[in-house]
Amino acid sequence: MNERLESLLRKYDELSRRIQDPELVKDQKAYRNIMKEYSQVSAVSAAWKEIETFSVRIADAKVMIQDEKDPEMRELAREECRELEQRLVDAEDRLKILLIPKDPLDEKNIIMEIRAGTGGEEAALFAADLFRMYSRFAETKGWKFEIMNSNETELGGFKEIVFSVSGSNVYENLRYESGVHRVQRVPATEASGRIHTSAVTVAVLPEADETEIDIRPEDLRIDVMRAGGPGGQCVNTTDSAVRITHLPSGVTVHCQDEKSQIKNKAKAMRILRARIYEMEEAKAHSERAEARKNQVGSGDRSERIRTYNFPQNRMTDHRINLTLYKLDLIMQGDVEELFDTLKLSAREELLGTKPETRTESSSHNAPDEKPAVRTVKPKVPLPEPVE
Repeated sequence: MNERLESLLRKYDELSRRIQDPELVKDQKAYRNIMKEYSQVSAVSAAWKEIETFSVRIADAKVMIQDEKDPEMRELAREECRELEQRLVDAEDRLKILLIPKDPLDEKNIIMEIRAGTGGEEAALFAADLFRMYSRFAETKGWKFEIMNSNETELGGFKEIVFSVSGSNVYENLRYESGVHRVQRVPATEASGRIHTSAVTVAVLPEADETEIDIRPEDLRIDVMRAGGPGGQCVNTTDSAVRITHLPSGVTVHCQDEKSQIKNKAKAMRILRARIYEMEEAKAHSERAEARKNQVGSGDRSERIRTYNFPQNRMTDHRINLTLYKLDLIMQGDVEELFDTLKLSAREELLGTKPETRTESSSHNAPDEKPAVRTVKPKVPLPEPVE
């Protein structure tokens, strides 16, 4: 048993005693923090107890195989032993994953930026489709969703949309969405029925608290102007749009969605804080600097993390060689399988384990047809282990 496991088991015993203290509930903030920590270490304790139980049962089964005179009973003991050994391996794998120190960013809220790349109006329409996909997934998780800034096209697409997502473990689930998303389909504007290829860029920024980033007022240049885009409700008839430039870094943020200049300024500051926070994190971790540089990319078709092929109802994530034949469901927000596979691949990479063989999901497979098998090889940007 390694030192980290021993430390967590001791922590579990300590917290188990503390939550029995009736005085603890009087301090609700301390109670919530302790219960949150307790839920994390209790999962480790449960996995370890499961391993101990399987180990004892395997030892008993081996004794029975050796001592039992009845051939049928020996064979039953062998079958039970094989099953228990497999369950032991699975329990050990779960424990290994639980022992990986969590990235402190995983529990943060995020600001997500989606921009149309190569493909003109079709790229803008797909940017709107991705926005709906993420918003529907956020609804299933009970997360809060807020649009920070958007630039809508006449056909209902987005040249750019920036929004925040807040809730439980938001960054952990969405961190691997950063990159270029390629779409292959017949655009609604295409009269001849030809398939077009377009690209959309996505960036995921962990949202920083005000106490984490110190932005001095003298380092900011704030410009106000009339909002552009479609009119209505006095949005583009008053000086409500705000552009904030952080002079030391050169980062510029523009917000115009609200009628109130004050609200636009507040949203712009949240986006600015998140971008600067990401830059500071990149300086501290060289590998994250490379990941951030590749987040948005150029929007070129060849620079992609994922392809959405509508004629084949297929989605392929190129980093882990995973293909799912249920694009219609994915675009409705059914992305749990994809996100779970990305997280698992990242953990396998941290553990140094071999890639697993995974099976494609398909809504088109015949009843007796077996789906194709893919090797899921971790290639996603990974968090640095935190001790």
